[in-house]
Amino acid sequence: MARLFNDPGSFAEEMLEGFAAAQAHRVRRVPGGVVRRDRARSGEVAVVIGGGSGHYPAFSGLVGDGLAHGAAMGNLFASPSAQQVRSVATSAHNGGGVLLCYGNYAGDVLHFGLAEQRLRGDGIDCRTVVVTDDVSSAPADERDKRRGVAGDLVVFKAAAAAAAAGYDLDEVARVAAHANDRTRSFGVAFGGCTLPGADEPLFTVPDGKMAVGLGIHGEPGIAEQDVPSADELAELFVRTLLAEVPDGVEVAGSRVVVLLNGLGSVKYEELFVVYRRVAALLAEAGVEVVEPEVGELVTSFDMAGASLTLCWLDEELERFWRAPADSAAYRKTPAAAYRKTPAVAAADVEAGEDFVALDVIPPATGESRESARCALAALEAVKSTVDDNVAELGRIDAVAGDGDHGIGMQRGADAAVAAAREAVERGAGAGSTLNRAADAWADRAGGTSGALWGVALRAIGAEFGDETAPGPRTTGAAVRAAADAVVRLGKAELGDKTMVDVLVPFADELESALTAGSGLATAWDAAATTAAKAAEATASLRPLRGRARPLAEKSLGTPDAGAVSLSLITRAVHAVLAR
Repeated sequence: MARLFNDPGSFAEEMLEGFAAAQAHRVRRVPGGVVRRDRARSGEVAVVIGGGSGHYPAFSGLVGDGLAHGAAMGNLFASPSAQQVRSVATSAHNGGGVLLCYGNYAGDVLHFGLAEQRLRGDGIDCRTVVVTDDVSSAPADERDKRRGVAGDLVVFKAAAAAAAAGYDLDEVARVAAHANDRTRSFGVAFGGCTLPGADEPLFTVPDGKMAVGLGIHGEPGIAEQDVPSADELAELFVRTLLAEVPDGVEVAGSRVVVLLNGLGSVKYEELFVVYRRVAALLAEAGVEVVEPEVGELVTSFDMAGASLTLCWLDEELERFWRAPADSAAYRKTPAAAYRKTPAVAAADVEAGEDFVALDVIPPATGESRESARCALAALEAVKSTVDDNVAELGRIDAVAGDGDHGIGMQRGADAAVAAAREAVERGAGAGSTLNRAADAWADRAGGTSGALWGVALRAIGAEFGDETAPGPRTTGAAVRAAADAVVRLGKAELGDKTMVDVLVPFADELESALTAGSGLATAWDAAATTAAKAAEATASLRPLRGRARPLAEKSLGTPDAGAVSLSLITRAVHAVLAR
């Protein structure tokens, strides 16, 4: 467990600050992450990677010559926000366009996707390749649903080497996708990880047992079995991955990259004991290993576990795997010497060279400014409710997810209230106040819920505007717009065991009651009651979206954390409306 920290809420930011200071000759800080200290040649495609903190060397440690041009870093196990990704990509861009490359997690997909839209709107050509190497997280015929784990390194390396070789953006994206198609990973764990400030690990494994098929965000495995010997673990790894060889590949006579990865607490010496048997088994199968890597490549904080990755090479992929690289955490051969540049990491963050935030409060009527105060009161009630229930929301989420829902909601609500309060003090109308709260929530919370709450609040803000005081019908339309925005972005449907299972019935009941002539407080009360029943009903559902999907059976009997938090929030807001 983490022993060295100050404020757990500031851990990720302080970690990144220290990393940038220690590696100031290689990287510089920008809002949202780090980029290379020295720019690549003009016109080179910029490969921007990223994800949550807690996985070092991924992602910041893989920024450097021959590897990524920038890394967007979120909070612990939470995706970076769209704002962070956009900032890093804008700073890394050098005229050749940007490839966004990251693991296939719901929050990352949402935030990186929004960032890509905004980058295109900024005139920066952009492509995305999502890494899907974890064989345990979905069957072979649903590879697009698989998570990205330690295979990230192979895909990032191939894309960056292609960019350095002068490939254009489409070709760099093709190489990255090709590397992903030929990469498979499988992992196990003997114990869960414990986040800074937490008293308990995100999951536990019974003594003498091993969790099989875990994720890198503290998700428990999909099965348990007796702890094997090192040789038996090697045999499980190799047997599992040789059972799924990419189309068109013959095992005998093939060449592969091998990554034996420690997830945080398994020591290098233990990994080498496992690798000796992995190498022997691959040789027996007629597979030639090319420049293997054994060590910590993608970790999960202090998780006791390991994973094996195989990437089946062709001539192009082998050339790019062997290409020079020099980053803080990964080096191939000596790269070009860095020119001597004054290194003051903090100044880089403040400058934010390529990223400028506009801070203008649009004009608003007196009616709308008064409504903004009501919106602030509602957000303060949301914050209070989340604070009161943060531990329980985390417990519910940990049953089949990573246990960070409560913490993420707390970060988002805190940031939203602070942003809304500042906006109100500066005379913002209701629409602008909610827009600022939305961006703050999404930026600070990260993760899936951060993105979804961000778009929901923005949709409500768009309906309210800054001209008039929104009446009951407008409020009902705003809630409907929020539901539509969440469904559109998250792609979830009723029955998928997400917040949609509460949000849509809540919007339906609110509109129905308002149409029948009820006042807003009365209608909202009825809708909140419907929301509570809908949240309870998610306990009987199997998750079809998000991190809990691979652990559908474990989640039975437990309601969805996002559905529960939304239900609690609707009731808290009713108390404000009733006043």
